[in-house]
Amino acid sequence: MLRRLYVKNYVLIDSLEIQFPEGLVIITGQTGAGKSIILGSISLVLGAKADASVIGETADNCVVEAEFDADQDDMALKELLEENDVEWDDGHLVLRRVVGRSGRPRAFVNDSPVNAHLLSALSSKLIDIHSQHQTLLLSDRRFQLSVLDHFAGNSSLLAECSETYRQYQSLKSELEDIESRILKVEAEKEYNETRYTQLEAAGLKPGELEELEEEQRQLANAEDIKENLFAVENYFTAGDSDAGISVDAVLRETEKRLEKVAAIIPSVSSLLDRVSSCRVELDDVISEVSSLNSRMELSQDRLQAVEERMSFLYGLFSKFACRTVEELVAERDRLGEVLYDSASLESRRDGIKVSLEKCNGRLVRIADKLHSRRCKAAPEFAKAIQDSIRFLELEHAVFEVELQDAPVSASGKDAVMFKFSSTGRNAVDVAKCASGGELSRIMLCLKDMMARYTKMPTMIFDEIDTGVSGSVADKMGTMICGMGQYMQVFAITHLPQVAAKGNAHYLVSKETDGQRTHTVIKKLSGEQRVLEVARMLSGSTVTETAVANAKSLLGGY
Repeated sequence: MLRRLYVKNYVLIDSLEIQFPEGLVIITGQTGAGKSIILGSISLVLGAKADASVIGETADNCVVEAEFDADQDDMALKELLEENDVEWDDGHLVLRRVVGRSGRPRAFVNDSPVNAHLLSALSSKLIDIHSQHQTLLLSDRRFQLSVLDHFAGNSSLLAECSETYRQYQSLKSELEDIESRILKVEAEKEYNETRYTQLEAAGLKPGELEELEEEQRQLANAEDIKENLFAVENYFTAGDSDAGISVDAVLRETEKRLEKVAAIIPSVSSLLDRVSSCRVELDDVISEVSSLNSRMELSQDRLQAVEERMSFLYGLFSKFACRTVEELVAERDRLGEVLYDSASLESRRDGIKVSLEKCNGRLVRIADKLHSRRCKAAPEFAKAIQDSIRFLELEHAVFEVELQDAPVSASGKDAVMFKFSSTGRNAVDVAKCASGGELSRIMLCLKDMMARYTKMPTMIFDEIDTGVSGSVADKMGTMICGMGQYMQVFAITHLPQVAAKGNAHYLVSKETDGQRTHTVIKKLSGEQRVLEVARMLSGSTVTETAVANAKSLLGGY
C-alpha cells in the first residue's frame, strides 16, 4: 500500500508531504483544483515519461518520492528487486524520481539508482491506476482475456504457455536461419568444391614462398657465388706452385717465429696464443666455405622449377585475393569447413525439427488446457459481472463472455469478446453498445473482480463514477468501499455519495499568495469534511439543507 507521498516543485505543487491510511481514501476538489496534478506526480514516480515541463517555474528540479509497504511474501517482487541489486528491506520500498532542467530524470529505489523500466515493472505489482479514459480498455481483447484469466486462476499456466511459446519461436527462428544457410551452401557448393580442390592440390606449406625466393636468388647467382667461394679457398690453401703463399702457411710460419722469440721474451707467448687462435678459427671458416661451395648447384632445371612454383603461388594470390601462403592455407581450411558444414547443418536442422515438433506439441497441450479452463470459468465469470452490473441499477442488463478461436500465441489459442445489453436482448460487443455511464459501471465491476484475484495492494480510481449519479453513485460508492475492506483504494470523485464512504478524505485546492498560484492537499475531518460533502451536494453556495444531507451521508455525523 502507498504509505507516504512527498512532492516538491512539481508543476503547481511547491512542496507537500502526506501520509495515507489503509482502506478507502477519498480525494475531492473543484474542477481545475489540481487533482490530476496529484495523480500525475504518482505516475511520475512510477516510471511515466518526464521532461523539464513538469518542474515548477521557479525551481531547478522536481522531486517525487513514494513510500510503499509491499507483501513480505511476494516472491516475484522480491526476485525482481534482487535481480536489479536493490535491497528488499522486508517489503518496505521508497521510490524516488528526480527531474532536472538538463539531463535525464534519475530514479532510485531504496536509495539504489535504477532505470525507469524497473519503476514501471514495480508499479505493475504495487498499484493499479484507473484513469478516466481507461474504459477504452473494454475494447481491448487482450485486456478482456487477462480479466478472464485472472478470474480462472490461469497465471501459472499462462506463464508456462508464454515461456513455451518463446521457446517455440526461438526454435522456429533458428530453423529458418539454418535452412537459409543450407540453401546458400548448396547454391555455392560446386564453386566452393572447385576452389577447395585447387588449394588442396597445391600442397601449400606456411613459409614456402620465403624459402623459394631465397633459393631462387641463390640459383640465379650460382656462378658468381661459386667463383667467389673458390677464390676464398685459394687464398687459404695456395701452395708453392701458386703465385703466392697461402694464409695458412703464413700463420704457421708466424707461429714458428714467435715460438723462438717467446723462449727469450716470455711476454711474447700471449701473441703466439692469439696467432694460434686465429689459425684455428680460419681453419674452421675455410672448412665451411669449402662445404658451401661443394653444395652450391649450377642447375638451370632447378631454377626453372623454383620460378615456376613461385609463379604458381603468385597466381593463387591473385585468384584468391590473398597476400601470403598462410592466407591461402586459411582460405583452404575455411572452404573445407564450409563444405563440412553442409552435412553438419543438415544434422542440426533435423535435430531442431524434432525439438520444434515436441515444443509445438507441448504448446498445443497447454493451449488446450487454457481453453478448457476458460470455457469452464467464462459462464461463472459472466454471471458474477452481470450480478454486479445489475446491483448498479441496470436491472435488465446482460453480460456474456464469448470465446473465439485465435492463432496460437503466448496467451494460448483463444480470443475473448465481452458482450453487453442493457435491455437484456441482443447482447453485442460491449465497446459498440454501452453508454459512458454504463461503461463506467462495467469497468468498476471488472476492477472489483480483478482486485480480488490479482492481489494488487493499491488501486486508484480517477473519476470512474463519471456519467452516473443518485442511487447508482451511492451503490458504486458501496462497491468501491467494499474493495477498500481488503485493499487500499483511492477514489478521486465529484460524487458526494462516493466521497461520504471513505475511511479518509483529502481535499485538493489552489491557493495564491498574490504573485503565484499553487496546489495544496490537506486531510479533512469533522466539520471540514461535512462542509466539503455539502459543497459537492449543493455547489458553490453551501445551504443548511446540503449540510444536513452531508451529515446524513456521513452516517449522522
